[in-house]
Amino acid sequence: MTMIYHPSDDSFLLSEILKDILEASNEKSSVKILEIGCGSGIQLQTIKKAGIKKENIFSCDINAEAVEHCKKLGFSSVKSDLFEKIKGKFDIITFNPPYLPEDKREPKDSQLATTGGKKGSEVINKFLRQAKSHLAKNGKIILLTSSLTKGIKWGNYKKKLLGKKKIFMEELYVWELRR
Repeated sequence: MTMIYHPSDDSFLLSEILKDILEASNEKSSVKILEIGCGSGIQLQTIKKAGIKKENIFSCDINAEAVEHCKKLGFSSVKSDLFEKIKGKFDIITFNPPYLPEDKREPKDSQLATTGGKKGSEVINKFLRQAKSHLAKNGKIILLTSSLTKGIKWGNYKKKLLGKKKIFMEELYVWELRR
C-alpha cells in the first residue's frame, strides 16, 4: 500500500505562494492549471479557493490512491508518471516533486513521495524536460526544490525565486520558471 503524501512545510510554502500568484491574477476565468503530483489535494484546493474554475484545474499523480482521493474531492485527476497521460497546454504547471536524495534507511512506501533519485534531482530533471511541450505560450511553472537537491538541470528556463523557508537542515525554495 502506497501512502498519500500529507501536507508538510513544503506543501504549505507552495500553497501560500500559489495563493498569492493566483489572487493577484486578472485572468482567473480562463487560466488552465495542471498540478503534477497532486498528493493530498492541498494545492488543488488552494487553486480553487483562489477563484480558478474547477473545469480549468487538472492534476495527476503516480500514486493511484492520491488520484482517487483527489477525484473524491471533486477534481479532474489521472494516474500518470509525470506527463505520460497528460494532453494539452497549460498556463500554469505546478509541482511539489520528490526532491530528497536517496536514503536507503527511508521506508519504501514513503520514498515514492519524497525521494527524487540518487541526487534528489532526477525526477525534477525529467519533469523539466517534459514540461516544455505542455506549457502555453506565456505559461509558467511553479516548482518547489530544496537545498538538499543536487544536480538540477534548469536548461534554458528563465528562473525567478518566489519564496524560501528554512526548516531543520534544509532550505525550501519556490521558483517561477518561464521559457
